[in-house]
Amino acid sequence: MSHTHNKADDYLLAIDNGTQSVRAIIFDINGQVVAKSKVDLDAYFSKAPGWAEQEPDYYWQMLCKACHELWQKIDFPKSKIKAVALTTQRATMVNLDKAGRPLRPAFVWLDQREQKTLDKMSWYWRGLFKVVGESGSIEYFRSQAEANWIKHQQPDIWKNTHKYVLLSGFHSFKLTGKYVDSVSSQVGYLPFDFKRLAWCKPLDWRWQALPIKPEMLPTLIPCGSELGKITEQAASDTGIPQGLSLISAGADKACEVLGSGCISPEVGSLSYGTTATFNTTNEKYVEAIKHIPAYPAAMPEMFNTEMIVQRGYWMVSWFKREFGLREQQLADERGVAAEVFFDDLLKEVPPGSMGLVLQPYWNPGIRTPGPEAKGAMIGFGDVHTRAHIYRAIIEGLAYALREGKELSEKKSGIKITKLKVSGGGSQSDEAMQITADIFGLTAERPHTFETSALGAAINAAVGIGLYDSYQTALKQMTHDGDKFEPIAENMAIYDQLYHDVYQKMYQRLSPLYKSIRAITGYPK
Repeated sequence: MSHTHNKADDYLLAIDNGTQSVRAIIFDINGQVVAKSKVDLDAYFSKAPGWAEQEPDYYWQMLCKACHELWQKIDFPKSKIKAVALTTQRATMVNLDKAGRPLRPAFVWLDQREQKTLDKMSWYWRGLFKVVGESGSIEYFRSQAEANWIKHQQPDIWKNTHKYVLLSGFHSFKLTGKYVDSVSSQVGYLPFDFKRLAWCKPLDWRWQALPIKPEMLPTLIPCGSELGKITEQAASDTGIPQGLSLISAGADKACEVLGSGCISPEVGSLSYGTTATFNTTNEKYVEAIKHIPAYPAAMPEMFNTEMIVQRGYWMVSWFKREFGLREQQLADERGVAAEVFFDDLLKEVPPGSMGLVLQPYWNPGIRTPGPEAKGAMIGFGDVHTRAHIYRAIIEGLAYALREGKELSEKKSGIKITKLKVSGGGSQSDEAMQITADIFGLTAERPHTFETSALGAAINAAVGIGLYDSYQTALKQMTHDGDKFEPIAENMAIYDQLYHDVYQKMYQRLSPLYKSIRAITGYPK
């Protein structure tokens, strides 16, 4: 038997439990997809308006199913898989009893419940928050926290909660039998200190703001380190080899930023997903908007400064559902992706959509913009068609993300010189060109669409020692994809619309939004 080990034969398994699907993907050490399976999910069920829940065991069963479908697609022994890493949707919470069984459905991140009546915090904190003018922000944080809702509305469940974990922590427990989770998955209403990348210190206000006790939380492991080994039970459920190392990676957004190759602050990572985001990776902790934390990056001791457009590409799905029947039918008849026909719609319309300008505030935020904000589309004339509306949606999302980029540049003092674009929307060449033109920067697709899974695989590769550093792993595992250069005359039109129209819309419409809210009570 020879003792030389050929690294080229090594593979990595990444499991990506997003909002819409679970994917199990095998990468080679060059970051190329070798085999993949995808199982679509019912994103959530809703027992009352605004609620979004899903059974934790359902997620686990779908993860197992994705793994079993993957094994049918490989033509090499599983022993060549050197490590596994997991990435999941963010901020979905699970309550477990002493035996590690779920006590209630998971609270999915899309849930909009609020807990208005709360236990009083001590006079000391109340006074302090009043003095610094933060009482409103703290109340908002507390009313949004799922833990507070469960404690008040389902006290028995809260009393029997032995561990309170994110979906990533639940899967990590099912895979390793240990209550562990990645530092870089901690995005949610938890007593987590984003600056220190650790659970809060004992005297932090968050322990009072939330009913969570330190012993209810999992042990946090930095990315690129081992969470544990696949247990006999997990191996029998999933088919993943027993004893394989599960390496800590991070939440799907963090992994997506890493998998896109964005590891320095001058590269912007755009994601056109259910939620559209703009991220940069920094060694320093930088909040682009006060009190919206910089999240942990999927590399140790690094941060992602993030700007969010809630319900980003949800708008595109909405348009397709409400107005895109013809394209869907054509696509079904010809057996091609509907994107092809939607791209044709975009091509029919000149840059700037003949003056139709959209602001994508479908989901009011607390800070950007104000809670009264609404989506708006202005500039209608008799020339406008469905195609103009569709293009205006794509342009409006890009304007909103450009605003995020500029805010982030202002706060970090670092200019963005390059854009990497991932997520569903990056599949469209037309959307890529619009992005390049609105940002006035080269927009580049990563070599693979599976950037979240690739980010997890990079962590697995570093964690198991196939590469000595993240820098080396990124050089080998991320590659250039298609590049889209901005077109000068399009840039000129977009620049003017952005500065003279888009950026002035919110301020001018805000009083009208307030009246709409006062008269109709929507949104609450």
